Amino acid sequence: MKRILVAEDNESNYVLMTYVLRNRYEVVRASNGKEAVELSDQQQFDLIMMDMKMPVMDGLEATRLIKEKHPDLPIIALTANAFETDRQATFEAGCCDFMSKPFSREKCLETIAKYIGE
Repeated sequence: MKRILVAEDNESNYVLMTYVLRNRYEVVRASNGKEAVELSDQQQFDLIMMDMKMPVMDGLEATRLIKEKHPDLPIIALTANAFETDRQATFEAGCCDFMSKPFSREKCLETIAKYIGE
């Protein structure tokens, strides 16, 4: 089963993401960007779902650090900020795709499937 790291500090958002992914993927949680960087170095993941606004280290910085060591690991940005400047910042940091919150189950699974299949 493919493994997804979900970097999300909000408990309800994480629970929702787990509900969407649980039957198709193994899900591991990071509660902040620093933890996401550490887990990506310690474990193997097929994809990362990265919240952009988190404590300790935000998603942009975490993405930059992860991409330095794992340039081929797909990272999908998750954010409530849907402005074009926010989108651009996520791509500049190294994200391969962008999802605005809230998003549908179908949109989430479709976006993930583009990078790692079902």
